[in-house]
Amino acid sequence: MDKRNNKLELLGNAPVPKALMALGIPIMIGMLINALYNLVDAYFVGGLGESQMGAISIVFPLGQVVVGLGLMFGNGAASYLSRLLGRGDKNRADKVASTALCSSVLTGAVLILVLIIFLKPVLFLLGATETILPYALTYAKIYVISSILNVFNVTMNNIVSSEGAAKTTMCALLLGAVLNIGLDPVFIYTLGLGVAGAAIATTISQFVSALVYLNYVFQGKSVFAFRFKHFDPDREMITEILKTGIPTLTFQLLASLAIALINRAANNYGDAVIAGMGAVTRITSMGTLVVFGFLKGFQPVAGFSYGAKNFDRLREAIRTSILWSTAFCIAAGVLMAVFSARIIAGFTEGNMEMISVGQKSLVANGLSFFFFGFHTVYSSLLLAIGKGRAGFFLGACRQGICFVPVILLLPLIWGMDGILYAQPAADLLSAMITVFVAISVHREFAV
Repeated sequence: MDKRNNKLELLGNAPVPKALMALGIPIMIGMLINALYNLVDAYFVGGLGESQMGAISIVFPLGQVVVGLGLMFGNGAASYLSRLLGRGDKNRADKVASTALCSSVLTGAVLILVLIIFLKPVLFLLGATETILPYALTYAKIYVISSILNVFNVTMNNIVSSEGAAKTTMCALLLGAVLNIGLDPVFIYTLGLGVAGAAIATTISQFVSALVYLNYVFQGKSVFAFRFKHFDPDREMITEILKTGIPTLTFQLLASLAIALINRAANNYGDAVIAGMGAVTRITSMGTLVVFGFLKGFQPVAGFSYGAKNFDRLREAIRTSILWSTAFCIAAGVLMAVFSARIIAGFTEGNMEMISVGQKSLVANGLSFFFFGFHTVYSSLLLAIGKGRAGFFLGACRQGICFVPVILLLPLIWGMDGILYAQPAADLLSAMITVFVAISVHREFAV
């Protein structure tokens, strides 16, 4: 009981910088390592050839779509759970946590079944070429099915984070990531399994992460009591979960759509361009996941403070999160821009076209990354305090409302360069929109 009270004390009374670091840093480290193993996946597969590298780039959005269901129920529940804990409604919180977990796994299983049945046409739709398709099919059959484990992990990640148990999330992500990094070269090269080996290594790693969360639940360490009898959805509960969850799912779908649109546009220029853009996506995802990880610590503090009507604490959390996340984004963006050629060269056996494409894109993405923290703090804040519509709009800007028109129009005007600079252009537009949203939020909370 003392541990549970300590978690609530951290959310409600600890100094804001201490709470943000205690909650955000462990998740940030875990997600950074998680992003690193995605990057290492691409690094090892890149050694097999551009078609193989292109294959995992094509398949990547499918896994993200499935994981989006975990995010919908997990993040949707997390926002509600933080507010329930702030109000002291423990019984209701138990029902919400159990219902969200069961719902995410069931809907994830249904979606995976549909994707497997229609796998080949889906891969063509995502931009697979004839040379990429055989490798994409091999990788996807394992990767997509194993995504059910990731649905469970992502849902638990969000629920556990909402109660302030950031170290458990870090351990789950860290253990899975380190294992995946170690298994990749063994399965891909030592056992000669190629792209299938990369998918198998990922599956094993996700399974181990799931065991960490199961151990946490079964040992009674969670604030919440997960029980099948607590699966009791009602209209208010579903509304509260989906109010935040649907925007979160939409963000994930938009991220997958963005990758798919880039791959389809790059399809006209060959496997090397698809592979180069795929490498850039994996690299920039390291930076975005660090910010998302840190803001996983910000969200329960914001939600708890809002639920408890402690607006002074909420205002301080907003200011501190903007400062810290922006400082990181500037540092990371500079590194991406300055070392772009060397970074991209690590993903190919000397294909100069892939290096040239990746370098130009990474420089532009690095510079536009400066604004990512500012944008994400406000989209996270709105979701954390239950303002789903506003959070949906702002979160959908970067890879949806702004990105889709840009990726459809720029290549027509600018050719291949239009593909390379589409995401940076969308980032700049999103940052400008965030300024106006921030002004509105500042007025409401008198920041």
